[in-house]
Amino acid sequence: MFEMKSDMAGAASVIGAMCAIAAEKVERNVIAIVPACENAINENAYRPGDIIKSMNGKTVEIINTDAEGRLALADAITYAVRNEKVTEIVDIATLTGAVMVALGSLTTGVFSNCDEKYSMIEKASRLHGEKVWRMPLFEEYAEQLKSTVADIKHTGGRMGGSITAAKFLEGFAEGLPWTHMDIAGTSFNSSVKWVKKGATGVGVKSLYSYVKNR
Repeated sequence: MFEMKSDMAGAASVIGAMCAIAAEKVERNVIAIVPACENAINENAYRPGDIIKSMNGKTVEIINTDAEGRLALADAITYAVRNEKVTEIVDIATLTGAVMVALGSLTTGVFSNCDEKYSMIEKASRLHGEKVWRMPLFEEYAEQLKSTVADIKHTGGRMGGSITAAKFLEGFAEGLPWTHMDIAGTSFNSSVKWVKKGATGVGVKSLYSYVKNR
């Protein structure tokens, strides 16, 4: 639990990138959304088996209560699409332990429904030495999210956990170009020698460059 204080690293990266964009007076129309909320147990906490309604109207069956971040992120994506009328989405979050199993703590797993946007993210990341790797989004993975009591389950089981989490989020982008960066492994370092210990600030430089060099 000690390192869970870094679980807001995606929000921190977004805020850091926006600070850099503003400070450098980058003339681009960028909207940042941070779905900030307290992650603590009380009498209103959800439970396995509950069904909740997301902002876009989909009902979601709760399977694993530890997968709370994707629910907040899904509503943030819906808000961006419907309220801000954005033309593309890039989200960044400490979303899954599964991505750490796949890529360790050196490489960020990136998922995208748009080859062009992924290539731009990869180029921006490489510019600053932030390693990324594109992960698959095959439609077959969506089968693991099918529910018999709701529109969708919010987790798809242990196997391919980072992929099914991304598939869950993809459904809220409503067909827009969308890229998801899972920084669960790269946002906080306690072991590898190539990165300074503690919070790494991963994504700040990449997002800044992505926006600036469009």
